[in-house]
Amino acid sequence: MANIKSSEKSARQSLKRHALNASVITSIKSRQKKLRATLTGGDAAAAKEQYNALTSALDKAAKRGIIHRNVANRRKGRLAKALIAAKAAK
Repeated sequence: MANIKSSEKSARQSLKRHALNASVITSIKSRQKKLRATLTGGDAAAAKEQYNALTSALDKAAKRGIIHRNVANRRKGRLAKALIAAKAAK
């Protein structure tokens, strides 16, 4: 443990931030899995709603610095491609 008061506080803050960031990343991954399952199921309307919610979550995470903005954009692009392919296959 740290000996300096400010570094003790910094360590506490780091643990809190890590927990919050981890929960955001976990929820994003869960949303991605649900969207992929919906896409394979063939429900285009539900997939579109889930895609919109997921893109919003990705943008917020990127804005807050939880994930890199290029990662967010890459994931959105790949999922958009999959959504278009699912609509075309129908």
